[in-house]
Amino acid sequence: MASIAKRPNGAWRAKYYDPDGKEHARHFPRKVDAQRWLDGIQGELARGEYVDPGAGKVTFREYAEQWRARQVHRPSTAAQVVTHLERHVYPVVGDRPMGEVRRSELQAWVKGRSEVLAPATVIVIWRWVSTIFRAAVDDGVVRVSPCRGVKLPKRERAQVVPLETEVVQGLVDALPERYRAAVFLAATTGMRQGEVFGLTVDRVDFLRRKVRVDRQLITMQGAPPVLAPPKTEASRRTIPLPQVAVDALAAHLERYGPGADGLVFTNEDGEPIRRTAFSGVWRPAAASVGIPAGTGMHALRHYYASLLIRHGESVKVVQVRLGHASAAETLDTYSHLWPDSEDRTRAAVDEVLGAERDQSGTAEVVSV
Repeated sequence: MASIAKRPNGAWRAKYYDPDGKEHARHFPRKVDAQRWLDGIQGELARGEYVDPGAGKVTFREYAEQWRARQVHRPSTAAQVVTHLERHVYPVVGDRPMGEVRRSELQAWVKGRSEVLAPATVIVIWRWVSTIFRAAVDDGVVRVSPCRGVKLPKRERAQVVPLETEVVQGLVDALPERYRAAVFLAATTGMRQGEVFGLTVDRVDFLRRKVRVDRQLITMQGAPPVLAPPKTEASRRTIPLPQVAVDALAAHLERYGPGADGLVFTNEDGEPIRRTAFSGVWRPAAASVGIPAGTGMHALRHYYASLLIRHGESVKVVQVRLGHASAAETLDTYSHLWPDSEDRTRAAVDEVLGAERDQSGTAEVVSV
């Protein structure tokens, strides 16, 4: 219900009731302005686009924290969201009312963050910001997301250059003996760092030479490490173990034994290996064999993929072994490592037409 009434002071008071029965009113100097305002409100109500004028007064920080509390995130994802928001978003728009944040503000924020962060990092943070504003639209806090139309930095995908075998062997030898088998396993199976550190003895089939990947070790600051499911369903996989990996694992367990929960790899105190602590082991060993600074254990995953490709494995096999969600992801990362199609084209034609020329004993062009 809506109405317009003239006040004693000559102003026109327009009022309406929202779907929750709450009264809203505004005063106008002219009746035509009051009617125009009410017509707009009634149109929004009819189209299902109505937003409570007071809803947008909640600050971005307040709404984002409410949104976070409702999410069913993995512990590592939840920790990442908190870090990104507190470090990069709240200092800029945290205290701004949701309904007052403008696209131009967010575009300026993207530009500023792009000057100090890698494009990939900016894009990850932006996804959380835009997700929060989309939720605010669905909740009727804001009518339209100010994220629409914001231009993001272009992420340049660096071409993967796999490590040479001699470098990988040198890296393993340069590590403290306790950690050699873990790195060797990553190089011979393509397992992710968390998957390696979360491997338990019951997931290794020494007889059939297979390793089952269905968990990873999650470590977060201020909390004990925990075993958790892999990030995606595609990451659940069984990987064939080469004999050299079987031998390395057997020798490691014979010397150090399994840790708590049956963990194959532990630190000097027999505790789960934290990523931050392992960095102090990895960096000097990597530097000693000439691996560029900033290269992490993920490089061994690329090395494993390059071995499979070099020995003729298909895209589908490489995808399954690495636990990629799709073949497109595998091709986006490693397509340049497969043999060049031009060489295969030449070989195919030479095989057919070259044989025809040899049989005829002439240099004539074969008609088709």
